[in-house]
Amino acid sequence: MSIQRVLVRFGFVPFMLLGLNGAAYWVVSQGRSYAWLLPLLVVAFATAHAGERIAPWYEEWNDPHQDENANIAHIIVYEISNINGVLLIPLIVWLFPFQGIWPTEWPLLVQWLIAIVIADFAFMIVHMLSHRYPFLWRLHAVHHGVGRLYGFNGLVRHPLHQSLDMIVGTMPLVILGMPVNVAVLLGFAVSIQLIVQHANVAYALGPFRNQMSIGRIHHIHHVNWGTEGDCNFGLFLTLWDRLFGTFLAEPSRPIKADDMGIDEVPHFPKSYLEQMFFPFIYKPGEGEPERYQAQKPEGSLGSEESKDRLRPAE
Repeated sequence: MSIQRVLVRFGFVPFMLLGLNGAAYWVVSQGRSYAWLLPLLVVAFATAHAGERIAPWYEEWNDPHQDENANIAHIIVYEISNINGVLLIPLIVWLFPFQGIWPTEWPLLVQWLIAIVIADFAFMIVHMLSHRYPFLWRLHAVHHGVGRLYGFNGLVRHPLHQSLDMIVGTMPLVILGMPVNVAVLLGFAVSIQLIVQHANVAYALGPFRNQMSIGRIHHIHHVNWGTEGDCNFGLFLTLWDRLFGTFLAEPSRPIKADDMGIDEVPHFPKSYLEQMFFPFIYKPGEGEPERYQAQKPEGSLGSEESKDRLRPAE
C-alpha cells in the first residue's frame, strides 16, 4: 500500500471532520466573516475528490456518469438554501420571542455539539419517515436515484425535501434560542458530514466504524435491494438507529459497485430539471415511468423484464 493511500485511508476522516470543522469553529469563534467558510467548503470538496482518486471504494464510482452538472447544480441550490435558512433566523426569533431555554452562556463548542445531537435526531426521524411514506419517498428518492456515491452527490436533495429537513431539523432549535453563530456552525458541519458520508474514499474508522453513520454503514443504506436499505438513517451517529431498531452493521451479501440507486428506476434521469420533476412523475411500486424507459440504451432490460427488481410498494 502506497504512502498516499495510507494517508488517505487514516487521515481523510480526521482532516475532514476535525480539521475543517475545527477551522470553521475558529473562524466563527474569532468573529471572522462567515464568508471564510466558503473556501473551507471548497477545500472539503477538493479533498474528497483527491481521496477518491487515491483510495476509492470502487474505481467504477470515479467513472463519468453524466451526472456531474446536475450534482453541481444541487450543491449550489443546497448551499443557497442553507444561507437563506440562516438569514431567516432573525425573522423566526421575532415571530417566536421565547428565548429562555437555549444555554447561550455555555461555551460555543458545547452549544455546537448540543445542536448537532438534537439536529441529528430530528434529521433521522425525517429520513426514516421518508422511507416509509410514499409522498415523502418521492421527494427523497431524488437523493437515492444516483447510481454511485461520491463527494459531490452528498448534497443531492430535492429542494422541497431539504426545506422539510430544515424546518423539522433546525427550526425547533432556533425557536429555543439557538444563536446565529451556532446555526452557521451546524450548517457547515452538516455539509461536511454529507460529503464524508458519500465520498468514494475507502477510509478506516477503527473502533468508530459502527458508531458513525458514514462509510460502509451508509453504503448499506443506499443499496437497491428492495427495502433492505431502509436502515441506518442517522446523519452523524448510529445512536438513534440503535434506539429505534433500524441499525444494520453488515449487509446480507457483499455490496458491488452497481448496487446503488433505486431498483425500479434503473434509468434515473441525469439532468437537474428532470430530477426536479421526478417526484411528480414517479409512483413507488409501479415500476419505471415510461418517460425514463425511453432513455434506456439498446439491449437493456425492458420494464416487464425488470419487474423482479422492483421496490415493493410502500
